[in-house]
Amino acid sequence: MRRALPKLPSWLPVDGYILALVGTVALAALLPARGPAATVADGASTGAVALLFFLYGARLSTREALDGLRHWRLHLTVLACTFVLFPVLGLAARGLVPYVLPPTLYTGLLFLCLVPSTVQSSIAFTSLARGNVAAAICAGSFSSIVGIVVTPLLAGLVLHGDGGGFSAGSLLSIVCQLLLPFVAGQLLRRWVGRFIARHRKALGHVDRGSILLVVYTAFSAGMVQGIWHQVSPLRLLCLLGVEAVLLAVMLTATSYGAKKLGFPRSDRIAITFAGSKKSLAAGLPMASVLFGAQAGLAVLPLMLFHQMQLMVCAVLAKRCAARAEPEPRRESTPAATAVGGSTDPVPVPGPATAPAPAAR
Repeated sequence: MRRALPKLPSWLPVDGYILALVGTVALAALLPARGPAATVADGASTGAVALLFFLYGARLSTREALDGLRHWRLHLTVLACTFVLFPVLGLAARGLVPYVLPPTLYTGLLFLCLVPSTVQSSIAFTSLARGNVAAAICAGSFSSIVGIVVTPLLAGLVLHGDGGGFSAGSLLSIVCQLLLPFVAGQLLRRWVGRFIARHRKALGHVDRGSILLVVYTAFSAGMVQGIWHQVSPLRLLCLLGVEAVLLAVMLTATSYGAKKLGFPRSDRIAITFAGSKKSLAAGLPMASVLFGAQAGLAVLPLMLFHQMQLMVCAVLAKRCAARAEPEPRRESTPAATAVGGSTDPVPVPGPATAPAPAAR
C-alpha cells in the first residue's frame, strides 16, 4: 500500500512550489554552480526549455494554434503592455533616484521594463486560470521575437547607451530554443500526442523542473559575480517594494484594461498573465551584451521581479480557476484533448488543485 505524500497545512498560505523556488535560490546562494558545473547547468537549462516547447507543440492542436494567430488585437495589447506601458513606468521611476534607489539599481529596474514577456509561465498560469492558452503561446512567442530587436533599441535609447545588443546569434538562439521545438512538436503531434496525453502528470514535472533550473543557473551566476555584496539590505528592501508596486500596477492595468477593451474572459486572462511578466531567460543574455562586466548587478532587479511574479501569479491563477464556472463535459480522445479547461495538460506551479510555469 502506497503511503500518501505529506502535504502542507491548509492554514499555511505558502504554495509548495514556491517553497521549492525559495529553496532553489538558497541552494544557489550556498552552492552556486562554478566552472564546469555552471556550463553543465546552463546546458541542461537550455535543453529543458527546448523539451518544454516541444511538449507544448505536441499538446496544442494545429487548429488552435492558427486560431491563436488570428487574435491580432490580443497580441497588439500584450506588446503594448510589454514595450510601451512597462517602459513608461520605468522612466517614471527615475524620480526615485537617489533617495529610494541608487543609480545602479535604477538602471537594472529600467532594463527590466524593456525585456520581453515570458512564455512558459504565461502559458502555464493561463492554463490554470482556464484562459486562452493558444493565444498565450502566440503572444509570448511574438513578444520574445520582437524583443530581440526592440529591447536593445529601447535600451540604447533610454539607457543612453550605444544601442547595441542585437545579433544574429541571439536571434538564432531564440529560434532554436523556442520556435523549432514547438514546430517539431506540432509536426510530430500525430504520432506522440496520445503518449503525451497518457503521461501528462509525469511530464508535468518538466515545466516545474525547467523553471527551477533556470532560477538556479541565474542566481548561481549572480552569486559567483558577487552581486549581493554590492547592495545593502535596506536598498534591497526598497527595490523589492518598488517592484511589488510595479507588478501590482501592471496586473491591474492588464486586467481592467483588457476588460475595457471588450475582450472575453479567456482572452483577458491571457493578456493579464502575458502582459504583466518579464522574461529572465531572455533578459540575461541581452544584459550580458548590453552591460558587459556589470551585467550581474544590472539583472538583479529582473531576477527578483521574476521570482516575485511567479509567486504572485501562482496564487492569482488558482483563485481565478476557483471562480471559473465548470465547463460542460464533452467527448474527446486523449490525442485530441484541447489545451485549457479541466483537461488541460499544461503543467503549472503549485499543488494540483486544477489541471496543470519561468520562465521564459
